[in-house]
Amino acid sequence: MELRNIPFSTIDWSSVEPTEHRGETGMAYWRTRHYGDVRVRMVEYSPNYRADHWCKKGHILLCLQGELHTELEDGRVTVLGPGMSYQVADGAEAHRSSTPTGATLFIVD
Repeated sequence: MELRNIPFSTIDWSSVEPTEHRGETGMAYWRTRHYGDVRVRMVEYSPNYRADHWCKKGHILLCLQGELHTELEDGRVTVLGPGMSYQVADGAEAHRSSTPTGATLFIVD
């Protein structure tokens, strides 16, 4: 990822209209801004959310609230709480998210 041609700006995330993304169970609400090839999102997962797919996209992800479970295709599972993050490269390790309690995330990809 190369960050270029992005002028300094601020985002009031509460003013960004959310889009709904249904999971295998639960719902994800994305507030998204695009800067060229870079996508910046504030994502809220409902309680009992489980992704409906294995993701192979790279992300830098910070958990702001709640508890996020990330399952890797090889069977490993990590649990993030507030203030914890993960990063993974494009195509590196397929992963999918779930949360028993709900979670709020800040994601750059």
